[in-house]
Amino acid sequence: MSRSLISLTILGVMLTLPLDYSAIERILPHRYPFLLVDRVTELETDKRIVGIKNVTHSEWYLSRMSGEKPSMPPTILTEAVAQVGAILILSKPENLEKLIFFTGIERVRFHQPVHPGDVVVIEAVVRRLRSRMGVLSGRARVNGKLVCHGTMTFALGDRPASE
Repeated sequence: MSRSLISLTILGVMLTLPLDYSAIERILPHRYPFLLVDRVTELETDKRIVGIKNVTHSEWYLSRMSGEKPSMPPTILTEAVAQVGAILILSKPENLEKLIFFTGIERVRFHQPVHPGDVVVIEAVVRRLRSRMGVLSGRARVNGKLVCHGTMTFALGDRPASE
């Protein structure tokens, strides 16, 4: 059994698992309302990560079709999975000043809708990792049931110079 990383240093600040929203903001460039990961509970460098998204009734993106229960659109769920994967890649010290660009999404399948009140557990696993490119597989579950899975390819690039 592999051990999960329990702490990491980001920009001189020691962060300990679970990573909360403010710790995630130190890693990802996304901010509210586009940051879709609430917590990271497991992280194994270059291997895997588990993140949590608590879907609330006040989410801006919920589809509210007449007569139907509000649900998280599949595109937003896919973005949440991608963000969890990005945290895994960008949490490495050598990648802190990089940006991650998703270059492809393959074999994504949605099995059931995600509704307000659901806690989405998202796992991303590294399938292939090179210096500036890689492949991640991602899965999202609610109450242990698979709601989404797929494969994402990405490339790392430099952040633009600050003005």
